[in-house]
Amino acid sequence: MKQHLGEFEQIVLFTVLRLGDGAYGLAIRDAIEEHTGRSVSPGSIYTTLGRLDERGIVESQVEAPGTPGRPRKFYRLTPTGARRLQASYEALQAAADGVTSRLAALTKPSR
Repeated sequence: MKQHLGEFEQIVLFTVLRLGDGAYGLAIRDAIEEHTGRSVSPGSIYTTLGRLDERGIVESQVEAPGTPGRPRKFYRLTPTGARRLQASYEALQAAADGVTSRLAALTKPSR
């Protein structure tokens, strides 16, 4: 049985996908905060990326030596990771199909 992707893992993966070649830890954190309004610690990003890397969902590459400052580790989705993210997204869409209008109605303030 495949392990499901958690909500935060999905957010990280969509952000890696959004950033493309510029996906490294702090850029991922900043983009998550910008797009979701959710404040996250660098530690939570790196821990999640490490787990995803171990599971073959992302792969990492350290930038070439000779760049100024500390070398950055860049991440990208693997084909397996892309399939897992797509499956998770489709499962969420299927679960929400037909009930989003009810959800919207429940979020309206009562008078």
